[in-house]
Amino acid sequence: MTASQFSALFVAALLSNAVVKLWLAYRQLDHVAANRDEVPAAFREQINIAAHHKAADYTSTLVRFGALTIIFDTVLLLIFTVGGGIQWLSDASSGLTDSLLLQGVAIIVLVLILQSLLEMPFDLYRTFNIEARFGFNKMTLKLYLLDAVKSTLLGAALGLPLLFAVLWLMSAMGDLWWLYVWGVWVTFNLLLLFIYPTYIAPVFNKFEPLQDEAQKLRIEALLARCGFESSGLFVMDGSKRSSHGNAYFTGFGKTKRIVFFDTLLQRLSPGEIDAVLAHELGHFKHRHVIKRIAFTFAVSLGFLWLLAQLLHAEWFYLGLGVTTQSTAIALLLFFMVFPVFTFLLHPLTSAYSRKHEFEADAYAAQQTDANELVNALVKLYQDNAKTLTPDPLYATFYESHPPALQRIQQLQIKGEQT
Repeated sequence: MTASQFSALFVAALLSNAVVKLWLAYRQLDHVAANRDEVPAAFREQINIAAHHKAADYTSTLVRFGALTIIFDTVLLLIFTVGGGIQWLSDASSGLTDSLLLQGVAIIVLVLILQSLLEMPFDLYRTFNIEARFGFNKMTLKLYLLDAVKSTLLGAALGLPLLFAVLWLMSAMGDLWWLYVWGVWVTFNLLLLFIYPTYIAPVFNKFEPLQDEAQKLRIEALLARCGFESSGLFVMDGSKRSSHGNAYFTGFGKTKRIVFFDTLLQRLSPGEIDAVLAHELGHFKHRHVIKRIAFTFAVSLGFLWLLAQLLHAEWFYLGLGVTTQSTAIALLLFFMVFPVFTFLLHPLTSAYSRKHEFEADAYAAQQTDANELVNALVKLYQDNAKTLTPDPLYATFYESHPPALQRIQQLQIKGEQT
């Protein structure tokens, strides 16, 4: 392949992706608007028209805002690549030091910082305009900036050593460098799974042991029945940032813990909390987390092998507007550009995720009252202003969870069977 052919292929794929994403956004807007004035029959007893209108308006606002970010991201990537942006930054960073390793770290860090700064206005607008307008945002500007500083420092503390290690291995380990890098990447991610609950998450939120003794006894009985051991039940102060509610497992091995947002506990009944937890336990019972980790590691190995094939391909660099060849630039270009060529695979990964959600729902229906999970889901859809009427094709690309109607219908069938 020649540089001009690859450049044309990349630009065509990038613009095609943008067109498809904008078309999907248009479909979502049209479908939500067409169903705005009528609550689906299955939800009419629990969700009123005002809540349905709010969900439709919130969804439409996010989709319109997302369309702007699609255009922005497309233009930014064109500027960085065929527009010569990365080459310009590479030339600027080359004068900072004579060390090729430090130059490589510098160019990657410069691009990441520049991207973050350019994307920050969008994040600020979403947080302090859209989320605030619909009553979800609880974050102050001070807390937002403090989170940004913490994230930057934490990213530097964890990411810079990893980046140094990867770039050194790429240049020092010969043709099989990608195997060594993969080993380091796997080790790094497994280490994060162990340390995240105890050392990273508390940097941003407070985690306190669940105090409600009656609820605690109910949950411990459910855990024992399901054969699940954790290092504790914790309540997270999610309300200081948002009114959205959630519950999740975190950690790995002996560091596993169950975390409830305080907003979730305030909204759901004890039986509904049990049902939501049983759903999460379903993921554990079906080994969904392990399967996803294994899948991610397998895919990352394939990606690194592919990068090794492109590392010395001149057309790869020239086709993306870069004349300076280096391991750092190859790494940077690959992870910026590769998503362009994998976007059309989104329906497959989304379908795989939705399959897991159905399985977790079925497990929850076996361990608790299926109607309790239905009631909990309806409340969460309402409280999070989640649309009940997404466009089917849009959902196929973007939704990791099944559409509300399908999910509720499956649970009602399970409830009738028990």
